[in-house]
Amino acid sequence: MDQTKILLDENEMPTQWYNILADLEVAPPLNPATKEPMKPEEMEPLFPKSLIAQEMSQERYIDIPQEVLEIYKLWRPSPLHRAHRLEKALGTPAKIYYKNESVSPAGSHKPNTAVAQAYYNMKAGTERITTETGAGQWGSALSLCCNYFDIECKVYMVRSSFYQKPYRKSLINLWGATVIPSPSTETQFGRKILEMYPETSGSLGIAISEAVEEAALNDNTKYALGSVLNHTSLHQTIIGLETMKQFDKTEDYPDIVIGCCGGGSNLAGVALPYIRDNIAGKTDTRIIAVEPSACPTLTSGNFEYDFGDMAQMTPLLKMYTLGSEFIPPAIHAGGLRYHGASPIISKLVADGLMEATSYHQVEIFDAAVTFARSEGIPPAPESSHAIKCAIDEALKCKETGEEKTIMFNLSGHGHFDMASYDKYFSGDLTND
Repeated sequence: MDQTKILLDENEMPTQWYNILADLEVAPPLNPATKEPMKPEEMEPLFPKSLIAQEMSQERYIDIPQEVLEIYKLWRPSPLHRAHRLEKALGTPAKIYYKNESVSPAGSHKPNTAVAQAYYNMKAGTERITTETGAGQWGSALSLCCNYFDIECKVYMVRSSFYQKPYRKSLINLWGATVIPSPSTETQFGRKILEMYPETSGSLGIAISEAVEEAALNDNTKYALGSVLNHTSLHQTIIGLETMKQFDKTEDYPDIVIGCCGGGSNLAGVALPYIRDNIAGKTDTRIIAVEPSACPTLTSGNFEYDFGDMAQMTPLLKMYTLGSEFIPPAIHAGGLRYHGASPIISKLVADGLMEATSYHQVEIFDAAVTFARSEGIPPAPESSHAIKCAIDEALKCKETGEEKTIMFNLSGHGHFDMASYDKYFSGDLTND
């Protein structure tokens, strides 16, 4: 079956999320004061009870609320594409597919969890939500979804991306949220960082601290995280579950599944259903996490308990980490500039169920241009890490003559990243 685009009817969209905690033992978050596993009530200042229950659940499948499904239907099911033109450009015998998550209103995979988080907060009576954002994809997604449920939203955007990607700010404002550069003067921790490092480019660890601080100090405010935590990975599994249904319409099945990794949400979304089948002994699909060499959490970090934020206000998470005080260079893949990684992704890498690799900034833009000129879609710099790995794997097949099937997650488009592409074409874009 030689389709270029494999679609599903909206009635074929999955109606449950897959929870890998039913099949994988992951170390619990610890209370930083007692070093004991967090109790549900200790997380209630930041999250509604329903999301805390999902964070700790070991139920294998969790029903997607009808209200969430109705919003998903605005863009889901997202298409699975066969990249014929990319295959031809590479001269590879490999078959290359990509799941196109850029078709959402926010232009990325992030609304898959933003809709769910905003919905559960609405049901809990939350009036305001604070959050952080790296490249702006999560901030714009949450602003979109808070708008759907009439919740006020405030976004702390990493300073380097705030100025690199002005139209992400515009999109956040368009959907009714407030966005400010982090570190800011609006929180005690932000002021402290600005005093210590007045020229800092910021980091997700700093922005998380600011958002958590504001949420903790206001009774009508909760905090939302777009990656790392178990419930965000849970909500994203609709990507992989849909992809499996789409492959059922073809004669193919992926030998390799690839996703870029910062905190780990899009990678978890596309990969966890395949990990499930690997664990069950049904398949032996290679899963590859791809990260920037400037922030090599999985490839160079330590697997240990660490804070998720720089101010050390979050629970301790067992994860690969470069240290909560690490501030990565201001690369243009702002969504991947995080010192830690999802405990689920970290456990999978530690157990050898997932591979990890990293690339420098210029070579991922090389890959982005190759993809855009063959497939027509300008990819986000974050997604281009997965593209680079897919190209490399396809070129290995060219050398060996193997006809492998490679699938990667196109986690977002690069329409708001043209300034980064301009720097690349002018030769001003550098590695770390």
